[in-house]
Amino acid sequence: MIRPLASPRLARVRAIIALLAGAGLTFAGTTTARAAEPPASARPNVLFILCDDLGVNDLHCYGRADHHTPHLDRLAAQGVRFTSAYAAQAVCSPSRAALLTGLNPARLHITDWIPGRPNAVSQRVLQAEMALTVPLSVPMLPRHFREAGYATGFFGKWHVGESPGPAAHGFEVVYHPGDSKNTTPSETEGGKAEYELTREVLRFLQADRSRPFLAFLSHYTPHATFTARAALVEKNARAFEPVYAALIETLDDSVGLLFAELERLGLADNTLVVFTSDNGGLHVPEGGHARITHNTPFRAGKGHTYEGGSRVPLIVRWPGRIPAGRVVDSPVNNVDWLPTLLALAGLEIPPGLDGVSFAAGLAGQAFTDRPLFWHYPHYTNQGGRPSGVMRAGDWVLVEFYDADKTELYHLPTDPGQKHDLATRHPDRVTAMRAALAAWRTANDARHNEPNPAFQEAEYRKVYVDVDPSVFDPATATGAEWDRLRLWRRDMNRLAPWKPQKNRQP
Repeated sequence: MIRPLASPRLARVRAIIALLAGAGLTFAGTTTARAAEPPASARPNVLFILCDDLGVNDLHCYGRADHHTPHLDRLAAQGVRFTSAYAAQAVCSPSRAALLTGLNPARLHITDWIPGRPNAVSQRVLQAEMALTVPLSVPMLPRHFREAGYATGFFGKWHVGESPGPAAHGFEVVYHPGDSKNTTPSETEGGKAEYELTREVLRFLQADRSRPFLAFLSHYTPHATFTARAALVEKNARAFEPVYAALIETLDDSVGLLFAELERLGLADNTLVVFTSDNGGLHVPEGGHARITHNTPFRAGKGHTYEGGSRVPLIVRWPGRIPAGRVVDSPVNNVDWLPTLLALAGLEIPPGLDGVSFAAGLAGQAFTDRPLFWHYPHYTNQGGRPSGVMRAGDWVLVEFYDADKTELYHLPTDPGQKHDLATRHPDRVTAMRAALAAWRTANDARHNEPNPAFQEAEYRKVYVDVDPSVFDPATATGAEWDRLRLWRRDMNRLAPWKPQKNRQP
C-alpha cells in the first residue's frame, strides 16, 4: 500500500531538518502554492520528451564538443537549461514512475528497473523486494490533465509495469511498441525508432486541436544496444564513440521535426516543451559496446548513486512565459514534474505529493531550496551497490547499505566526488545520516537483508579489486580499459539478467 506523507512522519522529517540547521545547513520551506487558474483556452499545450539513458553532458549545449545537437541547442537558447537536474533514481523504471506520479520511488516501492535482477553470491545483502507496477489507485500525470480537458497521448517506452499500462493510466492515444526497440538505420529511420515515434507524435499534433494537449514522447534512445546510419557514423568519426554520437545526432534531428511542426501549426508560442532523460549516461561497457559515453566531470553513471548516475540534461521552453537564455544551477528532481506541470497549467496540485513545484522558478523567481533524497537498495550490473544519498545545499552524503561506510562530498569544489570529507565533518555526517534515515521511515522504504549465500571472493572481483564508480572513460588509459573489459566479463557472469521470481506485484 502506498501511503501519503502522514503528519507524524512529516513532523519527524522537519525535526531532522531542524537538526541539520544546527550543523550549518538551512532550507527554505517546501510547500507549494496553486497558480492562478487561467481559462481553458489559455492553458498551455505540453510536449514532454523523455530520453532513455541520455547523459548529462551528451548534448553540445552542455559542453559536449564532439556531439552535434543544433535543434536542442536552439531549444536551450530559447528557454532554460538546468545544470543540476536530477532523476529520482539512477535507473529507468523508478525514475519514470516518480516522474509520472510525483511520488518517490521509495514510497512507490519501485526502486529498481522492472522486473529487477536476481540475488547473486557476489552480493553481501539481498536485493530489496519491490512492486512491479504503479496501481491505478495512484493517479498519474495524464489522468490529471485528461480530467482538466486535455487531449493526452503517449508514444514509446513505458517500463512502469506491464499492467496497468499507459491507456489505463489516462492516455487517450497510445503508441507503445514495447519497452525496448531497435530498428535498422536508413534514410528514413534511425537505430532506435526515433522517426517512427516522431511520426506518431506528428499525427497527434495534427489532429483536432479544439482542446489543449499533453504529448508524452518517451524515446528508446540512446539505451544500449544501438546503431546508426553509416554516413552519420562517418561524420562523427572523431567523436568519443562515433556510433553513439551519430545516434545522438539522429535524436536531435527527429526532435527538430517536432519543433518545426509546432511552428507550422502555430502552436509553438503556447506549447511548453520539456526535454530530459530518465537517468544518467552509461559509462561502462555494456551490451556488446566497448564504449558508450562519459559523464565527465561527474563520477560514474547509470546504475550508480554518484552524480553521474542521477544528473540529467533538462531544457524547458515556453515562449513569453519562461525567460529565454537562462542557465539554472538550482537543484530540481524529476519527481517535481507532476506538481510543476499542473501549476504551469493553472491546475490544482493534489495533496500528499513528494514532488515540489518549481513553476515559480521557471518564471524567473527563486527556486525552493530543500534537501533531496535517494534510496537504492539494489546491486546493478553497472557496478552500483545498495546505498542512499542525500543532497543538502552544496553537500552530498552517500551511505552504503552493504558496508559500514559513509562518504561526504562538497560539490562546488569536488564535482567528481574524488575527495571524501566524512572524517573532517563528523557532525554534518551525523545530521545528514539522521535526516536520510528519517526520510526512509517517512517513505516506508524497504530494506536489504543479509545474503546467506554471500561469497567474499566474488564480491571483491567486481566491487573492490576494480571499482567501476571511479572509472572515467574520458581519461582512461589503455590499461584501465583492459581492466574494465575483464571486469565486465566477471560482472556479466555474477550479475545475470534473469528476473528475480520473488518480487511482489
